[in-house]
Amino acid sequence: MNESRQELRRRYIGARKALSASERASASARIAERIAAMPEYREASTVLLYRAVPGEADLRPLAEHSASAGKRFAYPRCVSDTEMAALLPGSWCRGRLGIEEPDPGTSEEVPPEAVDFVVCPGVAFDESGTRLGMGGGFYDRFLPRCVNATVIMAAFEVQRAPFLPRAETDVPMDRIVTEERVVGGGSRQPGGPKRRQPFRPDCPEGRKSPESSNQE
Repeated sequence: MNESRQELRRRYIGARKALSASERASASARIAERIAAMPEYREASTVLLYRAVPGEADLRPLAEHSASAGKRFAYPRCVSDTEMAALLPGSWCRGRLGIEEPDPGTSEEVPPEAVDFVVCPGVAFDESGTRLGMGGGFYDRFLPRCVNATVIMAAFEVQRAPFLPRAETDVPMDRIVTEERVVGGGSRQPGGPKRRQPFRPDCPEGRKSPESSNQE
């Protein structure tokens, strides 16, 4: 019997919560190292990260990595019940969903087309590049406007599903980065915007291949 999306969310939220704090911290650091080694990340000037809620991969080590020197880091802010924006934080506040977000009074909004690299949170993923979020659809509405960005998901291996249903509005990931591997492949046209290409499962790191909260 096929599980509903809500059943899948319960299962994989439980799987990541079952990791100990030390396991989660170690895996998060390894995910950060893998992202920092990606050519697309090293070339990026403006990166959209997220502030982890309990259970998610914590990417603070990525922002502090030597490969991140000189980059601008934007973070999501919910601007309505359905939409989010990317802001360069001047200071922080609690958003409408209880997540720490850039304070709009002291922060600068970044146009989606100015973002070069997006790291999405999520509840689960599968080998085809499908990402399951918390159901709010914020990222799926925002990502189509990030026309120049490589879009990845940061996740733990325990969040890998054999198969996830994909709706027409679900935006597939260019890559998924876990503590063990980089899944999928994408490339950027020289001198031009990113070219979306078919997701290729199990594209090893370094191999060139063509191609919570409801905020997720």
